[in-house]
Amino acid sequence: MGIHDPIMIEIDGMTCAACVGRAERAIAAVAGVAGAEVNLATRGGKLTLLPDAGPTVPRAVSGALAAAGYPAVPHRIRLDLPGLAPADAAGVEAALMAVPGVLAAHVLPQEGAVVVSSLTAAPDPLIAALQQAGHPAALAAAQARPLDRQRAETDSLRRRSWIAAALTAPVVLLEMGGHLVPALHHWTMATLGQQTSWLLQFVLATMVMIGPGRGFYARGLPALLRLAPDMNALVALGTGAAWGFSTLALLAPSFLPAGAGAVYFESAAVIITLVLLGRWLESRARGQTGDAIRRLVALRPATARVERAGDVVDLPLADIRRGDIIQLRPGERVALDGLVREGTSHVDESMMTGEPMPVAKSRGSALVGGTVNGTGALRMRVTAIGADTMLSRIIAMVEQAQAVRLPVQDMVNRITGWFVPAILAIALLTVVLWVILGPAPILQHALVAGVSVLIIACPCAMGLAVPVSIIVGTGRAAELGVLFRQGAALQTLAGVRIVAIDKTGTLTIGKPDLSGIDPVGMSENDLLALVAGIEALSEHPVARAIVAAARQRNLTIPMAGAVTAVPGLGVSGRTQGRQVAVGNARWMTQEKIDLPALAAIAPGDSALTRVFVAIDGVFAGTLTLSDQPKPTARATVAALRAAGLRVVMISGDAQAAARSMAAQLGIHEVQAEVLPSAKLDQIRALQAQGGPVAYVGDGINDAPALAGADVGIAIGTGTDVAIESADVVLMSGDPAGVATALGISGKTMQNIRQNLIWAFGYNILLVPVAAGALYPVWGIMLTPTLAAGAMAASSLLVLANALRLRSAGRALQRRLNTADSPAP
Repeated sequence: MGIHDPIMIEIDGMTCAACVGRAERAIAAVAGVAGAEVNLATRGGKLTLLPDAGPTVPRAVSGALAAAGYPAVPHRIRLDLPGLAPADAAGVEAALMAVPGVLAAHVLPQEGAVVVSSLTAAPDPLIAALQQAGHPAALAAAQARPLDRQRAETDSLRRRSWIAAALTAPVVLLEMGGHLVPALHHWTMATLGQQTSWLLQFVLATMVMIGPGRGFYARGLPALLRLAPDMNALVALGTGAAWGFSTLALLAPSFLPAGAGAVYFESAAVIITLVLLGRWLESRARGQTGDAIRRLVALRPATARVERAGDVVDLPLADIRRGDIIQLRPGERVALDGLVREGTSHVDESMMTGEPMPVAKSRGSALVGGTVNGTGALRMRVTAIGADTMLSRIIAMVEQAQAVRLPVQDMVNRITGWFVPAILAIALLTVVLWVILGPAPILQHALVAGVSVLIIACPCAMGLAVPVSIIVGTGRAAELGVLFRQGAALQTLAGVRIVAIDKTGTLTIGKPDLSGIDPVGMSENDLLALVAGIEALSEHPVARAIVAAARQRNLTIPMAGAVTAVPGLGVSGRTQGRQVAVGNARWMTQEKIDLPALAAIAPGDSALTRVFVAIDGVFAGTLTLSDQPKPTARATVAALRAAGLRVVMISGDAQAAARSMAAQLGIHEVQAEVLPSAKLDQIRALQAQGGPVAYVGDGINDAPALAGADVGIAIGTGTDVAIESADVVLMSGDPAGVATALGISGKTMQNIRQNLIWAFGYNILLVPVAAGALYPVWGIMLTPTLAAGAMAASSLLVLANALRLRSAGRALQRRLNTADSPAP
């Protein structure tokens, strides 16, 4: 059964891994949903719908999430509707409401349309739906940018933390200050008295709870009533128990046993303050994990200088269309993708490829939006706008990879599904055991231990352990020119043991030059002209090199007809009344063409291939073409082999040529003369021999192997088919990106393992301590205040560890830049 492409939705109210599991179950329970993945770090969900799912399914998902306590965040989109008649408003609203995810649509003919959607997708589907209905539309030029929810959340938490701290400080001073400074205790008792001091603490602690801390109760208590407790519920129960016991001791002490009159208002206030402080710092750190995306988005200039009606005007990008001519001044950032019409310059494309050297541009050269023009002035024609630009596609790929749930996350979700209920049970058991076995004052000891258990447990760290590492790792990879199109490849790539690499265009420059002509019975120019006529219609690198050589000699290239290409063998056709076949030795043998004895290619010869020519069934000569390895190919192979990986070259070229290039690069295993259809078979054979295999390629003939490998890595300068078949895309043509991708994958998975060990180990060790396991031996009890601090520190340590990945790849890049010899 087929399924729709995944759609994204933003989810509010999630604070821990338990929330993630419940949100996923709420989504999955909606009819029409084929699958759901929810990410705590990005606060987003990815839905996959069944083929018969209608536009109402996303709305049903939004309702299910709201009922579960995790509402979908609505997004407002404004559209311009030029020339819309008032009578058409109802039809436009109906067309918009038919788009999946739209919650509401309001049309005002003079002002356009305002759409409220539960999905985080771009407005393109809305515009397409209206155009199909016969109503042209565009994103409003005055479109208000969506609020940065991460920044708004961070600002809110910072404000609430400071308010809570200001209200909590006097409570701590009144209750705990006397223990540190006896004079303060005497002054408090002499001026205020114990009852008044407690009353002030009650008022201030209550203000903390109903003010900055009200969110814990607004979310935690309903979750308890739904029998779906989360981290908010643990905080609400712990602080509520401390506040309730203290209030009883203040207002109705007679209900408590003799000697049990003590207050813990400072614990309730400090717990809320520390948890808010931890969430504030966590939100700041989580915001830093998305820096890579924000830097990419910031590369888009707001306007561009467009030639319109004989004038040059500054227009917002939303008003620019394909075919428009844009003027680029020196030093300006390229607004959209296009082709140079006039001028020469050098353009810094490091944002796309990770390569620091500017690239020369002249008439016909491609420009990518977000790159920076050098010292020359350029005129360019726009070829891609909106979501079709390279920068938008890069951002979409990175966002998709960052939102993925790795297989290791499934294990975490299973554990956290029962974690919070287990903590509640442990806290209850702790109170019971202290009441039965504990020393006096029994009730206070039981309360302190029970509240400490509730507060110290930290499913937040468990929920963040995997996604924050993915976000930072994939973001760092994007900065280095490596895009993980499939986020799961991040985990799979770390387990790869064999790297199979295509030769031409991947390890070599892929632009061969004609280095020799050996004709039989005719001149070099005559043979070259005939072959160029046959090859003129081909896009193969060898064909382009032959045609280019003929043009350099100013030869007249004859027209050819009945041209037939045989993949992996050659091409044939008729030109000037003669049947010409051009291909490799194997094809000539199949066609029963007698070839003369040929000397093997000498070691160190960089010949790409020898092309044999037959005219009217008779051998007519040989063309020799040479290729050169890419500058970093040798160092890349050395780095891969130094990492303990098995490197195999798979090529369709002749044995001698392939082995010659492999010897130069330090590759000891070569599979040569492999037809495109057989490359996948070679991959499967390698998988059977040694486990997970990564395949690196760039051409159309590499697409099956890229799709069939455990991880397909496409050279970004290759064909679109190859890129679409791959799991990982190297935006530049530099094979060093293979080592970078493997290095970042390994570092990210190591980081995830560290986070999980800490998150689970923290709870395994400290929950028993909070319950009082050390009291019988050393008389030590963990106070709720210390428990709150430890809980906040747990999440912060996970985030801080993940942020270390922002420096990943630097050491590897230095090694690749300095390596000059293959591994032994």
